[in-house]
Amino acid sequence: MMPGHARNPHSVQVRNTHELYYLKTQRALEKMERSENGLKQRLRVCVATCNRADYSKLAPIMFGIKSQPEIFDLEVVVLGSHLIDDYGNTFRMIEQDEFDIGSKLHTIVRGEDEAAMVESVGLALVKLPDVLQRLAPDILLVHGDRFDALALATAASLMNIRILHLEGGEVSGTIDDSIRHAISKLAHYHAVCTRSAERHLISMCEDHSHILLAGCPSYDKLLSAHKRDDYADIIKSWIGGEVKEQDYIVALQHPVTTDIKNSIKIYELMLDAIISFNKKTLILFPNIDAGSKEMVRVMRRKGIEQHPQFRAVKHVPFDQFIQLIAHAGCMIGNSSCGVREAGAFGTPVINLGTRQTGRETGENVLHVRDADTHNKIYHALELQFGKRYPCSKIYGDGNAVQRILKFLQGIDLSEPLQKKFCFPLVKECISQDIDHILETQSALAVDLGGTNLRVAIVSMKGKVVKKYIQLNPKTFEERIELILNMCKQAMVDAVHLNCRILGVGVSTGGRVNPQDGVVLHSTKLINEWSSVDIRTPLSSALHLPVWVDNDGNCAALAEKKFGHGKGVENFVTIITGTGIGGGIIQHNELIHGSTFCAAELGHIVVSLEGPECMCGSHGCIEAYSSGLALQREAKRLHDEDLLVVEGMTVNNKEQVNAIHLINAARLGNSKAESALHTAGTALGLGIVNILHMINPSLVILSGVLAEYYENPVRQVISQRALLSAQGTKIMMSKLEDPALLGAASMVLDYTTRRTY
Repeated sequence: MMPGHARNPHSVQVRNTHELYYLKTQRALEKMERSENGLKQRLRVCVATCNRADYSKLAPIMFGIKSQPEIFDLEVVVLGSHLIDDYGNTFRMIEQDEFDIGSKLHTIVRGEDEAAMVESVGLALVKLPDVLQRLAPDILLVHGDRFDALALATAASLMNIRILHLEGGEVSGTIDDSIRHAISKLAHYHAVCTRSAERHLISMCEDHSHILLAGCPSYDKLLSAHKRDDYADIIKSWIGGEVKEQDYIVALQHPVTTDIKNSIKIYELMLDAIISFNKKTLILFPNIDAGSKEMVRVMRRKGIEQHPQFRAVKHVPFDQFIQLIAHAGCMIGNSSCGVREAGAFGTPVINLGTRQTGRETGENVLHVRDADTHNKIYHALELQFGKRYPCSKIYGDGNAVQRILKFLQGIDLSEPLQKKFCFPLVKECISQDIDHILETQSALAVDLGGTNLRVAIVSMKGKVVKKYIQLNPKTFEERIELILNMCKQAMVDAVHLNCRILGVGVSTGGRVNPQDGVVLHSTKLINEWSSVDIRTPLSSALHLPVWVDNDGNCAALAEKKFGHGKGVENFVTIITGTGIGGGIIQHNELIHGSTFCAAELGHIVVSLEGPECMCGSHGCIEAYSSGLALQREAKRLHDEDLLVVEGMTVNNKEQVNAIHLINAARLGNSKAESALHTAGTALGLGIVNILHMINPSLVILSGVLAEYYENPVRQVISQRALLSAQGTKIMMSKLEDPALLGAASMVLDYTTRRTY
């Protein structure tokens, strides 16, 4: 006890209810007298410390509070492993620092396993209310991420006591994270060490005005610690007189409670590596977490306590411990001291396992995440031992205590005690949104292509939940059978995917009568697919409604429901692929025409004497701009040895296609550039005709060739279109599967009573 300081009578635990009432009455009278005399009431600060590690962070603040008795009234509560002999009875160092301990709570249930940790929290919760009620602090200081601290924060929160949490917002990758963040949610105020920790708390919806970026309080002592003259004596007393500076190891490894088995394995490998490395080592016993008992057994099985190169201790006073760290050749283990305090001295550190994963570290830390033998750890010792690194100030600049005391003085006790959270603005709440409810309602979409047959489950939001792809058979019978089998499989899968199938939509090439579900005339890519009733066999076998339409029309419907055409009254979609197709939306309706051949955009004639088209005519857009047309030009140039240029190769066994033409043009082949320019110009002229005929507000280019045609099309429009049409928007589609999405939209729009 300091001279001239009488022991606080309230430090004696009171059990008698009459005495408790008397003390509370006395304190109320004192408070009233101070108010009447115009004196500012002192802030009653309770500091609760659970173990040697958190005391090293809390002690500098406690000294600062104690030095200003006119502003603060300090109460100290000690619990946890401080009061256990096996862990050094570290409460004595608090007494040696001349702090009056108001309450000592034995809260640890021995066992060093998960159940014991839970029981310890429960025991602390049983004992704390009486103490907190008696002390009646204005604010409770809690540090870190220990289970004891969680009990403190829980009790204080339920008893309406304000909490200042030190070192919240940090990330370390173990159960400590969950406990640390839980304490942060209970705390009213926060003093953090790093900018990242501050950002983490803000992202956790903590009030920015209640967060102080202070730095680590222990750094206030660390940054001047290396100047001590007696460090050699400290090394001698703990390790031995013959040991020189930077020629010994400090080892401190704790169990990882979420992976005890692996942490014990790493601990054993660490000991093997240190034994092989054969340097004097100060090793501290692990903390009291679950798994520590097993780690101690490992240490004793290897004879560490009797080994001539080891000194095993339960506790080292913090001011001496930091001297040992500052002058060590290396520190090894998984203590936060290695990734935090050791950086202040530039001491090399080997961090083992996952306990500190996510911590901010300086360049002095070398991580060994896992190991199967001790060789990896031994090699890390070879790399790190004896090095020196630049001093790091990630966790503080030496002024943390000053900032925290000022922050405490600024706390307004008249503020409402109820904690407020700063939630970010939520753009859309879907908990009772009809679209969210309908999202499980889905369609079966079928895309009948020239090469592949594709079936997909598509949700109301346009998500392709699952897709099935098979080669398209040659005959009608095989094709229908395959469609049915794929659809039936999809319907079975839909049940497990929580998707309710409303119907089937079919997208196919050629001219289609959508009213009857009949393909009138197929393209040459799909043989034997003319005057075919698709709807009847599918609907009869699947017992679902079926819609059928042309793939170009389906692409337009996809854009209308899911793409750039959403909310646009008049637009045109043009598909560029093996052929050229498209669809027209006019006054929000899909245009089919009197004989269902509207929007055969690929067969708009742009030249009277152009190349022959697959439709039998000449000069169609498709004859210039389709993938088949580009393939034809590529083959012609290749046959004339005019295709391949430097930097380009064509395999003799490889069929020349449109991509070869495009690559040749990119590499500066003038012939290929001319062919692509002609194709782009032809498509642009066709679009100019469309603009002049139906005057849409938007043209959407879709398909695999769209990106190569965008600029030529814009150029032709600017040169050839009427002035009033030159401002028409030209956009690239962002939809990956327009045919499937369009087929699905026919089902989803009709069955949910939306416009189609």
